[in-house]
Amino acid sequence: MNELDLRIEPADSSAAQRAKDKWNDVAKPIGSLGLLEDAVVKIAALVGSENVDISKRCVAVLCADNGVVAQGVTQSDPEITTVVASCVAQGISSVCRMSAPAHMDCIAYDLGMLTPSNEPNVRTRRISASTSDITQGPAMTREQALQAVRTGIDIVADLKEEGYRVIATGEMGIGNTTTSTAMACVFTGMTPEQLTGRGAGLSDAGLERKIWAVKKALTVNAPDANDPLDVLSKVGGYDIAGLCGMFLGGALHRVPIVVDGVISTIAAYCATQLYPECSIALLASHVSSEPAAPILLERMGLSPVIHAEMRLGEGTGAACLIPILDMALSLYNGSTFDDYGMDAYEVNLR
Repeated sequence: MNELDLRIEPADSSAAQRAKDKWNDVAKPIGSLGLLEDAVVKIAALVGSENVDISKRCVAVLCADNGVVAQGVTQSDPEITTVVASCVAQGISSVCRMSAPAHMDCIAYDLGMLTPSNEPNVRTRRISASTSDITQGPAMTREQALQAVRTGIDIVADLKEEGYRVIATGEMGIGNTTTSTAMACVFTGMTPEQLTGRGAGLSDAGLERKIWAVKKALTVNAPDANDPLDVLSKVGGYDIAGLCGMFLGGALHRVPIVVDGVISTIAAYCATQLYPECSIALLASHVSSEPAAPILLERMGLSPVIHAEMRLGEGTGAACLIPILDMALSLYNGSTFDDYGMDAYEVNLR
């Protein structure tokens, strides 16, 4: 059962064709920028115009804690979630440093941190103070999952109103590679041994505890793979649910949303299970080194541009896509064959 009742309009095929025609007028071999050309065309189809503008951009970092940290599945305590959220809001976290050259704003949202931040620039969208321990029962109620998804949709609407034209997804939540792995196991049918990674750098003993926690969560909760909201509520987290909502919101409000690493990828996959048509808003950035990421990206038909074995989180990988798109758009809006005084290449079958 899907209680969201969303109506997502299809992509604008005529705008997509105009963007393709514009690319084909650029003085270069046809299709020679590969996935970058595809990304520009996809944005054009989403926004309904070949005049692609991503000049105002941001990273939305959704922050929430996870009760499963009680099982020793992380190196860090939940307080670190609050510390990093505060650093994002102050402009000094990893994603802020990496986003600065691309002139991206970084915005932290509290969807359910155990300890609220005293930093005034953290935007409060709290569902509750952390989720519950998924090894003992559901992470949250179905109603809370729905609230978090709707919060993500609303965040996109708000950011569009503020003038943002592309949004990179980020997250911060100690323990969220455990929750995302549990969700990935449900969606893929693969085992915790196959999909559980080391997250922020677990020891062998820590990895074994993490695998045990994922197994226990799946046994205790028995999430229904055919009901994405059931999966979210039973073994997910507020950050993942909020990101899921952001991907849906991107399609609803016609704002391209950049998929980051494994947490973001799980959320995007969940969104496409709820509404397959929301894929029109998804831009893949990179392939996380976590095992589940490439599997789910392939299942969604998303081809990431960056293969750098990144796993930092916060939206750092998603932020890396933006300057690459800037370079592509510089050429997209650049010299044509007429400017060069030469004949255009013939369109091939790419």
